Amino acid sequence: MPAQNHISKLTLTNFRNYAALTIDLAPGAVVFSGDNGAGKTNLLEAISFLTPGRGLRRAPYADVAREGGDGGFVLHARLDGPDGQVEIGTGISGGDTAGEGGRRVRINGAPARSAEDMLEWLRVVWLTPAMDALFTGPAADRRRFLDRLVLAIDPDHGQRAIDYEKAMRGRNRLLTEGSRDDRWFDAIETQMAETGVAIAAARAEMVRLLAAMIDRLPDTGPFPQADIGLSGDLEAEIAAAPAVDVEERFRRTLVEGRDRDRAAGRTLEGPHRSDLVVRHRPKAMPAELCSTGEQKALLVGIVLSHARLTGEMSGMTPILLLDEIAAHLDSGRRAALFSILEDLNCQAFMTGTDAALFSSLAGRAQFLTVDHGRVGPTI
Repeated sequence: MPAQNHISKLTLTNFRNYAALTIDLAPGAVVFSGDNGAGKTNLLEAISFLTPGRGLRRAPYADVAREGGDGGFVLHARLDGPDGQVEIGTGISGGDTAGEGGRRVRINGAPARSAEDMLEWLRVVWLTPAMDALFTGPAADRRRFLDRLVLAIDPDHGQRAIDYEKAMRGRNRLLTEGSRDDRWFDAIETQMAETGVAIAAARAEMVRLLAAMIDRLPDTGPFPQADIGLSGDLEAEIAAAPAVDVEERFRRTLVEGRDRDRAAGRTLEGPHRSDLVVRHRPKAMPAELCSTGEQKALLVGIVLSHARLTGEMSGMTPILLLDEIAAHLDSGRRAALFSILEDLNCQAFMTGTDAALFSSLAGRAQFLTVDHGRVGPTI
């Protein structure tokens, strides 16, 4: 069984509605309950900042900093695991809100090279109510979801995505300016081909590994098996040709598509146009046509399978953030979820307005009540 790294202490300063908060946390399941707007999701968002990116809300840093504070925020976590303790701190100084590069990370008191260094110590995966529309919403949401799954397995994926986006923005700027400078285009398109194919290959590998993990689920389990795949030209080519050949074809596609893209004002082909395709296997039905409850069960099953895969691939189970997870699951699926979380040997943070929905975890979880900036044991 993969080792469990768990957050044993979390400290927030000027984060959302928390001026100053320190809480001791137990391994395993942790349940935050309280009224709507009390700050439960804010706690999950804070934990989501212990991984690269802008957290589970993808909010600008100015929105994350507490209103009435100095414009900055600080998070500090003590992580306990089989290799001992590690201290991770991150945040921004007041007024320093310009992009991901503005967030500082310190590990055991020393500045980290980048936010990706946190992945050496923990992996964090989340499921929020906003993701309930994942299968019916825009493809960009599904790409973002898939890339988070890849990042938990492949720490280099985030930098590849950043490099590709930066290069594509440069190409789009040349297109909108009407530039005909072939040297600039050639340099940018070569970089886009290299990073774009690497992104497509990493996504394809994730889908392959995750599909194999899903196949291990019981046919009649509480969370239905999903058939998952990728829709995209690069992903299709990766499966049939060496990466170097796919890179060259993609580079040529970009060169030949300059006039078309110039008319559109943006790059029309590449991994930024791909999509994650999901089907409900038992019903042989596209996920977007399933009921809301079926879509939720499919999504939970995918996230749990990914958590298991992450544990096997990285040797550490991820920390799961499950916001309002119990509200739309019947009692049978809630009990099954709690049992699976125990089997995964992971620390799982769950929120809900009614602690009674988690009553079957009594004696097996830490229950905390959240009350507008205060957190204490549930009575």
